[in-house]
Amino acid sequence: MPIDWEKARTLAYEAGRAAAGPAETVGFAAADGRTLAAPLVALTDLPAFPTSSIDGWAVRGSAPWRPVGQVLAGGTPPPLIEDGTCVEIATGAMVPAGAEALIRVEESTRDAEGLVSGAPRAQPEWRTAGEESRMGEVLLPAGTPVDPAVLGLAATCGYDVLSVRSRPRAALLVFGDELLTSGPPGGGRVRDSLSPLVPAWLRRLGATVDAGAVRGPVRDTLEAHVEAMRQGLSVADVVCTTGGTMHGPVDHLHPALASLGAEYVVNTVAVRPGFPMLLARITGPDGRPRFLAGLPGNPQSAVIALVSLVAPLLAGLHGRAMPELPLVEAAADVPGRGDFTHLSLACLDSAGRRATPVGHAGSAMLRGLARSHGFVVVRPEQRVVAGDLVPFLPLPLLTGERV
Repeated sequence: MPIDWEKARTLAYEAGRAAAGPAETVGFAAADGRTLAAPLVALTDLPAFPTSSIDGWAVRGSAPWRPVGQVLAGGTPPPLIEDGTCVEIATGAMVPAGAEALIRVEESTRDAEGLVSGAPRAQPEWRTAGEESRMGEVLLPAGTPVDPAVLGLAATCGYDVLSVRSRPRAALLVFGDELLTSGPPGGGRVRDSLSPLVPAWLRRLGATVDAGAVRGPVRDTLEAHVEAMRQGLSVADVVCTTGGTMHGPVDHLHPALASLGAEYVVNTVAVRPGFPMLLARITGPDGRPRFLAGLPGNPQSAVIALVSLVAPLLAGLHGRAMPELPLVEAAADVPGRGDFTHLSLACLDSAGRRATPVGHAGSAMLRGLARSHGFVVVRPEQRVVAGDLVPFLPLPLLTGERV
């Protein structure tokens, strides 16, 4: 019996979360794109000391002020101890103890004797110690994806390394004797489109796909399937296969999984396109679980399986939260698919708030996919009317793609 699509996503995520890799400590360059394995805690107050926001003068007492020194960023100034004195101060420099105000250089004057005059603004012109955070404060929780902003925040706090989850390794096995690996299709054979497509999206989902991790076409025999799957599972945490997810005369995926002692996490999903997809768990030689995701052979169905099962699985393996689906406005009616969830290819407007269904959306077609940002989600026994707010399942595109 096919599993409800939303339930299948949850099962895939929970399986990955339970098998999330161990934490490791790495430098910033290696941490980019990973996931925090521990909370990011402020190692000191931020700022660690009062910091000037302007170029100007730090003053004490009433004007005019007599300059008694200069403070540059990176130095520790002596305190201002005498009324009627000031020091020249640079943006980012430490404000000396005893200073009562800062005067912008462009709002100050100096007389013939070099004395400084000016009026401070009502709002203080420096950042106070601990204004952004206090030492020991949790800045980001475990499970936060590490991006450039996180790296910058960690550096500001004084970190040199970060504790992150290991990056899942992925591999792809392409099944089907009818596939060509180069040149145009013809003579009853079709071009393999999934070898370039699937690894690229696996990388965008945060997996490592090493050179040599893509193999195929694998011969349509049970022995060849078992050998290829065993080899893939020996080097990858997640192995994706394409084709053979049904029970036809040359569909050897299910018998091969049985011979490897696999346990189904999900076996067929009530979704169109993409119905005959699966996710199985196999214990690796080190005792840790490995996963095999069976993607249908039709390209769009394979992509739907990828974003429906593999994306939440990888989120779990990364130790991240379950991906939530944003709501968008449907720009046109979208039919339902009876008892099945319908995933309808759509492109978003420049604001990312309105989804328009695209053409050429057959399960074997890629033309519509190449113009889309993701899928409008139509739940079972429902249909979407233009203007409805609907869930949207995004493709793992790079920022700015297909705008």
